[in-house]
Amino acid sequence: MEKKNADESSSSFPMGETAQELGFTYVPKCYQVQTSDMPSAHPINVANVPLIDLSGMNDPSRRSILVDEIAKACRHSGFFQVINHGIPEGIVDGAIRAASDFFNMPTKEKAEYMSNDVHNPVRYGTSLKDGEDKVQFWRVFLKHYAHPLQDWVGLWPHNPPDYRQKMGDYVEASQKLAQTITGLITESLGLGPKYLSTKLDQGMQVMAVNCYPPCPQPQHALGLPPHSDYGCLTTILQESPGLQILDPADDSWRSVPVIHGAIQVHIGDQLEVLSNGRYKSVVHRVTLNSEKTRISVAGLHTLGMDVKMKTAEEMVDEENLVCYKESCFRDFLDFISNNDIGQGNNFMDTIKIPK
Repeated sequence: MEKKNADESSSSFPMGETAQELGFTYVPKCYQVQTSDMPSAHPINVANVPLIDLSGMNDPSRRSILVDEIAKACRHSGFFQVINHGIPEGIVDGAIRAASDFFNMPTKEKAEYMSNDVHNPVRYGTSLKDGEDKVQFWRVFLKHYAHPLQDWVGLWPHNPPDYRQKMGDYVEASQKLAQTITGLITESLGLGPKYLSTKLDQGMQVMAVNCYPPCPQPQHALGLPPHSDYGCLTTILQESPGLQILDPADDSWRSVPVIHGAIQVHIGDQLEVLSNGRYKSVVHRVTLNSEKTRISVAGLHTLGMDVKMKTAEEMVDEENLVCYKESCFRDFLDFISNNDIGQGNNFMDTIKIPK
């Protein structure tokens, strides 16, 4: 009983001894989100998740249909899923298995990558920033830079033995997919399919490999708080439900169903800036379940560390003045290093130009 009381009164838990890692049978106070942020016990599924078939995109007539479908999805929610994306099932499954195998290793082996420094190219942690978050979040994660692959793969975990190979195969395939989808998006804006191709090829991919252990009281905690992703777009593998997106039509949270073989695509802050707000970055969060561990693998595709994203001149006229300041990935990292995004601090608020 004394141990339970001590745990309940703790303001935070250190890595290796967190409630989610130790399998607590209750949610300590430092993990409990505000009542207004608590997920519903009966979430509403997304009624019409845009599901876009990428096959035949090189056929001019088919491509025009794809461009229109993507434009509609970007305007409506900034979120869609793609099938026939060209990434073999074996590569997708290999990335999920590599992630799961890493998280199943003893804490001592994972701890060598432990860091709260968001600028580190490889870091392991729990919550968002261990020991610093006002509210802790029920997750364990590994983040590492991934593009160009040859520049970073040598820094990745050397265990499990096949982690670098399996995750590396997925990184290369998802980078190509991101290039393809970004081309369709810029084409839908009237900028042409190659508008960002060179900058993305010379840019970065950051892998966010997430583990969400079972939570005994999932209605009281979150895996990740509401946020949008900085970058052009994010590609996500989700092996089981848990992701929710904010529906801009009525500000309600809607669960994203898992579609076998599909890859999810989030519009990021950089594309919102490029489009001058025509396309919005999607606000999302992660909910939990009490039954099984959930694994997700997210690739955040962004311009280079110090390459500024600015609004395209074609998106500006007398009625649509520039709405955003220029910014780069380093600006974003500096912001989250100095702010608690779990408390609603949003980088986009700092770069929006008041009307």
